[in-house]
Amino acid sequence: MRLDKYLKVSRLIKRRPVANEACDAGRILVNDKVAKASLNIKPGDIIEIHFGDKMTKVEVLRVEDTCKKDEAKELYRYI
Repeated sequence: MRLDKYLKVSRLIKRRPVANEACDAGRILVNDKVAKASLNIKPGDIIEIHFGDKMTKVEVLRVEDTCKKDEAKELYRYI
């Protein structure tokens, strides 16, 4: 699954265009490398999101095309 879609489905970022902009600005790292929105995400990947002073680091546990809001937190775990 594409990185921008995963961020939206997992609700780490609310909208896909916002995820695209964050990727273009170099604010998202996957496995310690700056990632493009089109990067394929797989279980075990480490995603770092930098927004202002806030930094979020998660490990991908599952990849699903759709997910209910209350199940979204099961797709990743905070590190």
